[in-house]
Amino acid sequence: MFIERSLGDSKKRGSIEVIAGSMFSGKTEELIRRLKRAKLANQNVEIFKPKTDTRYSAREVVSHDARAIPSTPVETASSILLLASNVEVVGIDEAQFFDDALVDVCTKLADSGVRVIAAGLDMDYLGKPFGPMPGLLAIAEEVTKVHAICMRCGSLASYSYRIADSDKQVLLGEKDNYEPLCRECFVKAMNENQ
Repeated sequence: MFIERSLGDSKKRGSIEVIAGSMFSGKTEELIRRLKRAKLANQNVEIFKPKTDTRYSAREVVSHDARAIPSTPVETASSILLLASNVEVVGIDEAQFFDDALVDVCTKLADSGVRVIAAGLDMDYLGKPFGPMPGLLAIAEEVTKVHAICMRCGSLASYSYRIADSDKQVLLGEKDNYEPLCRECFVKAMNENQ
């Protein structure tokens, strides 16, 4: 006999949530907020970040406004699968810095009933899609786009304009290296630098 499950059943349901935006838009702050709420609900939470991101702390995810939560630094996305056993919620910060396997890792976790919350830059300093973020955005059940404030005109900012002199795609930095800009100010700044 076939018994249909209702939405109220206690079966674990996995999902993928992505928090995306520019530098200084509050991505990590929102990730920390959601993870702390999961911990308050007595859920088993594990947080990961790229080992290369040591700007504020080697072992914590830290927002620009100094909010922090303990994390596990990993070198590759596949390491997350190895370390995320018996968890209900997985948080991933700076998702754009992981390899493309992150999309499959998040899918496997969600398929096994884990709530995955990933935060990252959706575009690099040139305004191009960044790392595995486009793939994550495509498979997510929930996408939250957060915005900074344009440093030139005060509008909502979606772009991370690099003011430091470097053409490397990955340049970890702060306000001395980047400023958030709206589309109009970003296009103007990029045209001025050509």
